[in-house]
Amino acid sequence: MDLNAVAEWMARHVDGFAGPLRATKFEIGQSNPTYRLDSPSGSYVLRRKPSGQLLKSAHAVDREFRVQKALAGTDVPVPRMLALCEDEAVIGAMFYVMEHVAGRNIADPSMPDETPDSRAAIIDEMNRVLAAIHDVDLVATGLSDFGPPGHYYERQLVRWTKQYKASETEEIAEIEGLIDWLGAQMPPDDGNRTLVHGDFRIDNLLFAADGPACRAVLDWELSTLGHPFADLAGVIMQWQLPPGMQGRGLAGIDRKAAGLPDDAAFVARYCARRGLTVPGNFGYYLAFAFFRMAAILQGVKKRALDGNASNPEKALQLGAFVPHFASLGLKSRDWHG
Repeated sequence: MDLNAVAEWMARHVDGFAGPLRATKFEIGQSNPTYRLDSPSGSYVLRRKPSGQLLKSAHAVDREFRVQKALAGTDVPVPRMLALCEDEAVIGAMFYVMEHVAGRNIADPSMPDETPDSRAAIIDEMNRVLAAIHDVDLVATGLSDFGPPGHYYERQLVRWTKQYKASETEEIAEIEGLIDWLGAQMPPDDGNRTLVHGDFRIDNLLFAADGPACRAVLDWELSTLGHPFADLAGVIMQWQLPPGMQGRGLAGIDRKAAGLPDDAAFVARYCARRGLTVPGNFGYYLAFAFFRMAAILQGVKKRALDGNASNPEKALQLGAFVPHFASLGLKSRDWHG
């Protein structure tokens, strides 16, 4: 990345900026490469589209910028957006610059370094923030046109099936079975339409250094208007995976002893916060979450094979999980908490 070009552009578009720049690439951000920028005027974060040929509608950093800017001043904590560069001639790709938020990133939801009480507080804060995202006033924030109208799950099934097929490298029977079942069991549109983050999990949040308060929700690339249970199911999906840095899940952990809620308790607490009834068909939403993540990971794998991944080795490791996610999706159909 041409740091001189970035510094020249920031001098024109970011108030108070003074160069020169030093850049450090974050290991997180498989989809959109992310960098910490340090300069005499302070620290910033730059997110850019990756290089190479990209799937249509993917890597929408302009949408990330828009939604986070709109959320400033709401109950959803986000970094302050500073400037968006749509001119690809500057560094070869669209990018945006935001403030650097100091905080701790928790990569492992089992939180081995925390106490049972602090784990409980952090997970409840995660629950609160998720409810806050879904309670955002779309008209007041100017986000009422942030996603197309109509049945969210019908639209999403078409989108992610198409994305998966565009990235397919081999036929996986479990994926085909899951796609067929999701189409056949599609729930009716209940009119529940909110802002959705699209990738809400604990490692996309920044927490205060000295407590459970969430300082920022990150990685809004997949955000849109849709059904809030998509985000809720995404959290529960993550927890079905193995614990540790590879799976980043809670499978097999004694949650009660650890101070962590079980799946049903987390879902019930979220629904209580928003005045909703716990859905009887939550297994559908969970199965869909597994399918969508499988499609995302297949795209990551394809970019690695094509030489366009931000971190090729990590991308291939993630891509190897595609069949596993499909199998878990099939098993989730009868979820009852």
